[in-house]
Amino acid sequence: MKGCRPLEDHEIATILTGFNGTMADRDRALFVLGLRTGLRISELLSLRVQDVFRHDKLLDRVQVARRHCKGRTEGKVLPIHPQAKSALRTWLIFYKMITPDLADTLPLFPNRLGSPKALSRVGGWRVLKRLFHHAGLEGPGLGCHALRKSFAARMFKAFNGDLLKTQAALGHRSVASTAAYIGVSTAEVEAAILAA
Repeated sequence: MKGCRPLEDHEIATILTGFNGTMADRDRALFVLGLRTGLRISELLSLRVQDVFRHDKLLDRVQVARRHCKGRTEGKVLPIHPQAKSALRTWLIFYKMITPDLADTLPLFPNRLGSPKALSRVGGWRVLKRLFHHAGLEGPGLGCHALRKSFAARMFKAFNGDLLKTQAALGHRSVASTAAYIGVSTAEVEAAILAA
């Protein structure tokens, strides 16, 4: 999404220390799962408990139904990073304490405890804006898509600048979309000019 920017590693570290309130475990799980899977906010908020947790066991992969994916041509099955697993485990333990008969079909990220309704897109945006604010991050470029852009930047770096592999990780149809996600910062351009 144009205008959003990826989060820097030090910003992510600051955000990870700032969760508080009744829904802190939910918010941490939402943030870390988004950061580590690159799922869009609508895909994250569409998840049900059964998409990550079955038979009293946390799954190794998250499943997103096709109807919740952009373009709706195919669903997604992605590995769950250990950091995301830890955050999900903590959230599900708390969720189960509050909702003893935790049904598989309940939203993974409810709008409030005891509610059968999922957090809305606006609610997800508010959660992230609050996290950014508590971390002292203000200004343009910070929104729901910052998690996906951060994931894209990490994948690009992990793949040593391979756009095709990054494209596959993001599920983009074109390399142009992936290139727009990665972008090049002004600081990088200036550093390259001075180094050349």
